[in-house]
Amino acid sequence: MNKPYVVCHMLTSLDGKIDGEFMTAPQCMPALLAYGNLRAFYECTATLYGTVTMAGSYSDGFVSDLPVSDIIYPKEDYIAVKDAANYIVSIDPKGTLGWQGNYIEKKNRPKAHVIQVLTEAVSNDYLAYLRKFDISYLFTGKKQLDCASILEKLYSLFSIKRLMIAGGGLMNWSFVQEDLVDELSLVIAPVADGNTTAVSIFEKADFHSARAPATFHLSEVTKLDGDSLWLRYTVG
Repeated sequence: MNKPYVVCHMLTSLDGKIDGEFMTAPQCMPALLAYGNLRAFYECTATLYGTVTMAGSYSDGFVSDLPVSDIIYPKEDYIAVKDAANYIVSIDPKGTLGWQGNYIEKKNRPKAHVIQVLTEAVSNDYLAYLRKFDISYLFTGKKQLDCASILEKLYSLFSIKRLMIAGGGLMNWSFVQEDLVDELSLVIAPVADGNTTAVSIFEKADFHSARAPATFHLSEVTKLDGDSLWLRYTVG
């Protein structure tokens, strides 16, 4: 299988959470800074996020009241830009995210072309909406995502050789579930809030089939500023 090298890079609390009040604690700040800086270590040209993460931090929230399109678009891949220096891969199976353009540029992050990952459950009106902004999109399943197909297409259509997966918990596990992650990178902040509703680093969806627990092999431990840790694992 031709696919990018895949690293899951996450910031977590001591109790394994990836969101919640712990992130606002002053003692978490050194870990947050290190997490951002370490992204460059991996030299990934694409970063993949789940729908909830995209809506909260990258896209223009969720779209509503789509205009009816007079043009019928085939449910096939659309490559608007294939030679960008960086990409953000947005997992959006049903086509719900809102946009203002086909690039995202955040502070201290490189400008990145958006690639929407869809299923055939998406509406024609949403495809017209993406075409209006000239956003690339890929089809990788009828109703559920095919993670292996996502990686193969990113590799073959966009020449992405190194991909970072950065949440949320369901998205992280979807790739681990199919043994598609090569490395796990965890920056652990020395804080915990005991939140029982916050998202964990890995969360298994109901539609995932049963499998043996994933195993990780520790390759490196680095103590960071502020009593934080950086743990690197190979997977499998």
